[in-house]
This record gives sequence, C-alpha cells and structure tokens, in this order.
Amino acid sequence: MATLETKGMFDVFTRSGSASRMTHYCAGCGHGIVHKLLSEAYVELGLQDRVVIVNPIGCAVFGYYYWDVGNVSAGHGQAPSMATAISRLKDKAITISYQGDGDLAAIGLSHTLQAAARGEHMAVFFVNNSIYGMTGGQMAPTTLVGQKTTTSPLGRNPETDGMPLHMAELVNTLDLPVYIERVSVADTARIMKAKRAIRKALEIQRDRKGYTFVEILSPCPTSCGKAPMDAAKFVIEQMEKEYPLGCLRDNTAEAKVRPEPKPWVNLAEFFGDDGSEDPVPDATGEVKERRFKFTGFGGQGILSLGLVVADAARAMGLETTWLPSYGPEQRGGDASCTVVTSTQTIGSPAVEHPELLVVMNQAACNKHLMTVRKGGLALVDATVTLPETLPEGVRIVQIPAIDIAAANGMPKAANVAILGGLSALDALAIPEHVLIDALKRSFAKKPTLVDANIKVFMAAIDYCRHHGLTGELP
Repeated sequence: MATLETKGMFDVFTRSGSASRMTHYCAGCGHGIVHKLLSEAYVELGLQDRVVIVNPIGCAVFGYYYWDVGNVSAGHGQAPSMATAISRLKDKAITISYQGDGDLAAIGLSHTLQAAARGEHMAVFFVNNSIYGMTGGQMAPTTLVGQKTTTSPLGRNPETDGMPLHMAELVNTLDLPVYIERVSVADTARIMKAKRAIRKALEIQRDRKGYTFVEILSPCPTSCGKAPMDAAKFVIEQMEKEYPLGCLRDNTAEAKVRPEPKPWVNLAEFFGDDGSEDPVPDATGEVKERRFKFTGFGGQGILSLGLVVADAARAMGLETTWLPSYGPEQRGGDASCTVVTSTQTIGSPAVEHPELLVVMNQAACNKHLMTVRKGGLALVDATVTLPETLPEGVRIVQIPAIDIAAANGMPKAANVAILGGLSALDALAIPEHVLIDALKRSFAKKPTLVDANIKVFMAAIDYCRHHGLTGELP
C-alpha cells in the first residue's frame, strides 16, 4: 500500500532492497493509518529524537523501515520487557511498545500484564484486528465468537475455544496504569479520535507519569477474506460490539511523576551490609571489559562466588552485572552465573565465550570448557577429568579446591578456595584485599564464619604460589 509522505517517517523505505514509498501492508490494512497517526503525534509534540519503538513479531515487524526514530526488535511477545529495559536505562526516552493481538495477547500476555502491573513508563499501542495476520489468518485471542479463521473454519466455538480476551478491560483491573482507551481506525471520524488518544498517551510519557494502553481496532482485509470497505464495516458492526470504544481510565490529572527505578541490584544491601560506606575505589586508569562464567552444581556456592566477585568489582567503582542460571533443584542441579565488569556501561550480562571460566564439576566441564575464548583461562577443580580435546589457546589450571576446603575444616567452602585460586592467578584484575573485604561482606549475617573462610581463601593462595600457579589473565 502506498503511503503519502509523513513527518516522522523516512523519506523512502528500503525494505524491498530498493528505495520506494511502498509499505508491505495490504490494501485496507489499519497499520499504515496507525503508523501515520503515531509519527505525526511524536513530531507535533517535539519528541521524535527521544522516541524508541519496540517492534513486534507480527505484521508490524518491519516498522523500523518506516519510523524515523529509534527502533528495537523484540522476541515474540517480549516487547513490554524490552520496553521496560529501555525505559529504565534511558530515563529521557519515550518508550513505545507497538504490538498486534497475537504478539500481545497470546504469547506475550504475561509480559503485557506484568509490565502494566508494575506501571512501567511506556506507551503500549495494541493493534487488534481479531486474527493472526502475518502467519496466515489463524484464530487469535481476540477472534470473535463465530468468526471463521484457518484454525476455526466453522467459526470460533466458546465451548472448545473459549471467549475472546478483552485486553483493555484486563489491563483496567490493575492499579498502576494511568490511561487506558479503546479506539478504532475504521472510518475518518474514528481515526481522528484515535489520533487524540495516541497523542495523549505520548503526552503522558513526555511528562513521565506512567503506563498507558491504547487498544486500536483495525481492519485486516486479507486474513479476514474481505474487501477493504467490507473489512472496515466488519470492525464497526461486529468488532465494536464485542470491544466497545471509549476511555476506560484517565488518571492523568492526579498522576504524579514517579521516581525512576534503579536497573541494578544494590549488592551491599543484598549481602546485608551494616550501612557503612562502601570501600574507597581502588581502580586506576582504564580496565577493559572482562567476562567471567562460574559453573558447577547447586550447593557448591557457584552463585555466591559470582556475587562476591561482582561485589568486589563494584567496590572498585566498576560497572558490574551478575546473572544467575539454575534448575529447580535446591541441590545437585546445574548451576552457573556470569559476571561482567567494565569501566563503561555494560550492554549485556550474557556471556557465551568467557575469558575466565570456573569449573567445579564434571558436567560443567563437559558443557562449558570448549566455550572459553582463545587467550582465556579455565580454573578447574582437581576432581574433574579433562577431556582429550581441549580448547585452543586456553590456559587450563587445576587446583584441589574441594580438598583445600575440607583440609581447613570448611568442606562447603570450595567456592572460597576457588576465589583464592583466582586471586593467586590474578585472573580477576581485583586486588587481594578487595576480594577479602567482599568475602567479609558476604558473611555479614554470619560473622562467625568469616575467619574460617578467610583461612580457606589464604590456603588456596598458598597452594597456588607453592606450585607456581600464578599469572595475569591476558
């Protein structure tokens, strides 16, 4: 469908590989209208340079070819979670989650309701055309009773398919959303009301007053098997009976600017610090970003080890992330965590190819050893049998961490012995005394264990030095 030149959209669209003014939408589709209304609104409000739109999986997946603003693509249904991250990290951003009914109300239902329940600073524009459009016209959560689709050829049957979801009403059961309205783009008068609702939602974002949800009833001629005019008539005569138009909530006047939530964990509070000031940062000069992974099984203190390292890096004034991964078992299941430290803002806490890998059991060795990047280090407990094929260019050091802990009267402190080994190898680029201070903070609620664990830590350092196991991570 051709579109007229619109402020806030690119001058030409290059999705097809050549410059044109043609979108990929079918004739009569409502998405093009909504795109125009949205782009006009953020331009008129002077927000274009601040807008970030999270594009969905669905017919609007190629929105980034059209909107001349910041664009991010999200996994199926995960646009509200992506928008949450953007809004929390970039407090000046006008964050928009643009989604269809399959993306928002089916696979993304939990993401949608949880973001609304938290009152995240985002504008959600929900394009409801009562059917899955991009994937071939299957029944959607919003498909009407009796409506025929490729997966309900006899029409939606409430006895087997349930009733349509009313998303605006569902969101309206939650306390924190500021503004909720349902509009339509089926004719000119309705389009003008939709424009006012879209603009209002953006004004609320501009004023940092909270979560807004605008549901937009839209025709889908192709998947509904109708001519464009008949598809618009279907919206007015049938969809609007099921989904009445109107404003369900407008708390704009009483809504206050909410303080920005911090996107990070305060590790001192996590460890139960006594409220004293953080240690004076020790970092001098630039330190490159370092990516670590700690692996083993539940009960070996894998996650605690990563937390101590992250807390020590935090004490040095470094940017730090800690990301745990574990199974449902309290003990015995796979456990791992990643830690990233940097002097700059960290883009992602995920670590696929660590420069440092800690391995504390055989299963972790079999799963993770070959992922260490060339030039990196793997510190492996001596109980683990190394495979015949080892990663190229990786230094592998084995120490009897479990035995060291047991020999010093703390059999459950093998993770602390590993920490001592890392200190001896200078694998973390964190001074020994900073690690000891972080270790002490980790036992703030169990002070009687501090000295015993420091003893294990120092015993591991002595072992490494006695056996010539020292060196700096490249």
